[in-house]
Amino acid sequence: MIEEPAADRLESAPHPRERQVLIGHRDAERTLLDAYRGPRMHHAWLIGGPEGIGKATLAYRFARFVLANPDPGRLRHDTADLSVTADHPVARRIVSGAHPDLLALRRIAEGGKDKIPQDIAVAAVREIVRFFGSTAGEGGWRICIVDSADELNRHGANALLKLLEEPPPRSLFLIVAHVPGALLPTIRSRCRLLSLAPLSAEEIVQGLASFDEVKIPADEAKAIARLADGSLRRALQLVEGGQSAFAAEIETALAALPQVNGRTTHAIGDRLAKRNDEAFDLFLRLVFDHLSAAVRGQAAAGGRLLAPHAEVWEKVETAAAEVRTFNLERKPFAFQVFGWLAEAGRQRP
Repeated sequence: MIEEPAADRLESAPHPRERQVLIGHRDAERTLLDAYRGPRMHHAWLIGGPEGIGKATLAYRFARFVLANPDPGRLRHDTADLSVTADHPVARRIVSGAHPDLLALRRIAEGGKDKIPQDIAVAAVREIVRFFGSTAGEGGWRICIVDSADELNRHGANALLKLLEEPPPRSLFLIVAHVPGALLPTIRSRCRLLSLAPLSAEEIVQGLASFDEVKIPADEAKAIARLADGSLRRALQLVEGGQSAFAAEIETALAALPQVNGRTTHAIGDRLAKRNDEAFDLFLRLVFDHLSAAVRGQAAAGGRLLAPHAEVWEKVETAAAEVRTFNLERKPFAFQVFGWLAEAGRQRP
């Protein structure tokens, strides 16, 4: 199968439909399994949580399980999870994107184009009507995965709502959302919410080790896990961008404050000057972590001299927004930030 360019692809990782491994979220998996065994399973699930923690992987895992086991009454009593073997015919068809009873709505380039649209294409949303209007081919289930609902425009959201209001028999909607609260209230009210929490650092390390494409030392995996904010996707992006070394360089410079090493600051500025948004985001994340630690430490000491670091926080936020908005040079921004931090650090008792 030739994969079209899509917003949810990472070079170092297979697509969620190809993943046989689920990292974390055992309680959520059990909730879905128990619901499927129950007398009346809800037809629509809103799988919410921060980006990159495994929501789509869980959605495909559940879809694969339902299509491979279309009759919940015939499940073995000792079935403990939603796993399906990789060589199962259903699993192979889903991996190839060719299962007739599974429709996935995603942001994907179409018609030979390389540019990925900002929203899920209208044509893809219209496909829902045709999909649910046809007869299910195998086992009677038809499943639609929306990945993600945050990327539906108004027309797409309204089309989805209409189907949720009048669901066809034996239909299942698995709706991934990074910010469920931002969806139409009428969509949320027709779904059962399943909230997923960010992964632990240990689970991030486990997740990185589960990818054959990722080969990094254990200490580097731990450092990346600490920076990933509970998101395996974010961890993979850090690996792809080779940013663990850059993070270590920034942290070394921050730890040396109020002393500023000009050579190190130049190197950091040169990296930011390459207009890499992920590097810029990483720099800001570590700067704000440094400021947060400084404020907490000063608060614990009685609240003295909180103002300098609070002021720097506001300055960095304002300057970073201007850099993004007006596409300003990023190397001078790095020097500016280290100057502010050094000055605030020198005011400590």
